[in-house]
Amino acid sequence: MKYKPIFIMGTSSGAGKSTLVTALCRIFTNMGINVVPFKAQNMSLNAGVGIGGEMAYAQVLQAKACGKIPNVKMNPVLLKPEEDKTQIILNGKYYGTINAENYMKSSKNDLFKIILRDFKYLSDRNDLVIIEGAGSPAEINIKHDIANTILAKKIKSKNILVSDIDRGGSFASIVGTVELLGKDLFSGYILNKFRGNENLLKNGYDFLFEKYSLKHYGTIPYLENNLPEEDSLRSWHGKKGKINVSIIKLPHLANATDFHIFSKIREIGFNFSTSPDEINNADIVILPGSKLTISDLIFLRNEGFEDKILELYKDGTRIIGICGGYQMMGEYIIDEFETKYGKIDGLKILESRTEFDRRKKVSLIRGKVLHKEFFNYNISGYEIHFGKSISKNPFSLITNENGKNVNRYDGSASKNAFGTYFHDLFFNLNFVEKLLNDIAKEKGLDKIVVNYNLDDEINSIAEIFKKYLDVESILND
Repeated sequence: MKYKPIFIMGTSSGAGKSTLVTALCRIFTNMGINVVPFKAQNMSLNAGVGIGGEMAYAQVLQAKACGKIPNVKMNPVLLKPEEDKTQIILNGKYYGTINAENYMKSSKNDLFKIILRDFKYLSDRNDLVIIEGAGSPAEINIKHDIANTILAKKIKSKNILVSDIDRGGSFASIVGTVELLGKDLFSGYILNKFRGNENLLKNGYDFLFEKYSLKHYGTIPYLENNLPEEDSLRSWHGKKGKINVSIIKLPHLANATDFHIFSKIREIGFNFSTSPDEINNADIVILPGSKLTISDLIFLRNEGFEDKILELYKDGTRIIGICGGYQMMGEYIIDEFETKYGKIDGLKILESRTEFDRRKKVSLIRGKVLHKEFFNYNISGYEIHFGKSISKNPFSLITNENGKNVNRYDGSASKNAFGTYFHDLFFNLNFVEKLLNDIAKEKGLDKIVVNYNLDDEINSIAEIFKKYLDVESILND
């Protein structure tokens, strides 16, 4: 590497580490530096696909910010919580499901060796590695934290703290982190999401420099973040619109980033529905992905969602299922693997059947839609799921999988409903425009144009961050 690795740690979860790393990746890439992101261990139900298999969606986004193809070496360990257990994805592949407490207390020596190996692979091939920490590095109840300080000391990185000042207590949390971990660990800090007069912060800057020699690398103002976020449900707020989309907030909802686009279209109202009454006026009802499909299907049934969804379906409301949501919409699911529940009836909206097994399908996919409403539309995305589904009326034909030409059917469709394994389906702008404008026409509304461009949004965030950060000092001091 030409540059010392830069390690971004946070004083808390949600401090803005992921967005900051994404911005820095684009800033330094635009400077002509060969940059790559890295996060040793991520705990998230928002997963994506890169070379080698499954990885956290945040690192997929950061790779795109670097102009790189996502690679599982950028996120060697992905943890996907399921109640009191944790599913471990190691280098993109399903490794196993273990008790969460046992995992947290284990030494993880073997995993750490893999993390160091992957870091070396990336550092040997790039000028700069920008590393994202996990949560807070100073949690006194967590031992063997391979995602933060143990790694930082091993790779001798330059470590920078970021703190969400909008929450309050930023200076205190920086002091607490430094006191717990030692003043020599960090070179400086960044304050994020600031509203107000920055002159009022000067005493805090002076104190941190005089007592701990911490450099202030910048204060980022509070701004609208138009990037898909790792903790999507934490930051999204429902809104009303001319066309309303209701996403069922399943207890084990996964890949909420699938629906990011709806929050960015002015005419669209959307909400994550927690009760059947909240979907009464929806034009589109979406059953999202699920980490525990059978459990969430039972939840739909017990909470009255099933009856309401079937009622709306009969009235012509569009019902869409993504991944686990698609599985729930079929005739039945057989599960002798995940929950060992056996056979359970689905919503029977679609003529599809699903059976779980131990094989996990993880692929980057492209194809063509067969559903007559969108016939022959090109779509791309990714799939991550246990279980194989068969249908009499497939939604699409997958023509390319991980760069290889294939021909296999996906999903299922009926008159006003469809289900699919395509994650990121709604980022296919022609497709989502057709979906929304068919409804707009039925309601006598003006045509809707979707202008969202992910790469433009990354550039926009990077330009704002660059304005407020001492980029030269971050890179070279």
